[in-house]
Amino acid sequence: MQKKKLNILGLSVSQTQSGAYALVLAEENGDRRIPIIIGPVEAQSIAIQLEGLKPPRPLTHDLFKNLAFAFDINISEVVIYKLEEGIFYSELVCALGEDEIRIDSRTSDAVALALRFKCPIYTNEDILNKAGIVMDSEGDSPVEFEDRSGTPGSKSEFESYNENELKEMLNEAVSNENYERASKIRDELNRRKK
Repeated sequence: MQKKKLNILGLSVSQTQSGAYALVLAEENGDRRIPIIIGPVEAQSIAIQLEGLKPPRPLTHDLFKNLAFAFDINISEVVIYKLEEGIFYSELVCALGEDEIRIDSRTSDAVALALRFKCPIYTNEDILNKAGIVMDSEGDSPVEFEDRSGTPGSKSEFESYNENELKEMLNEAVSNENYERASKIRDELNRRKK
């Protein structure tokens, strides 16, 4: 199998499943994108890592990383190796000394761990052919960080705050482990950067 490297393009609210999110992976040196529907807990874990936020206590994926490091285990890569009936199958390629161990994983968990271990994500040509979507030339950024408080175009509850106030509110939300609120504030900050 020839491996194809993927990069995380972003997260958005899923348009097809209520309460779910779409994780979009982009083919490195290519035009294809793979949208993967994931749950809110995994989306939150991925978003926190993408934004560089530090929760006051470790989330499950942080705990896994801490445990792995304590026992000198490293994840060297994540491989999305199969797509069957709309479900992506992934594995963690772990290094324990000279040994390489492959562990089955949900793709959402594998991506959350890849971010924490700073390891590459790979797939194969077959999966890119089955699930890959080519964006039009105008679609430089096909994934939008949408306002999760309502429909696109609705007013954000944070619209009246300035950027410094939002940053303080974001830090407070993370300190209080209110990650849903933190993600809404982050989305408002991202919307303003456009």
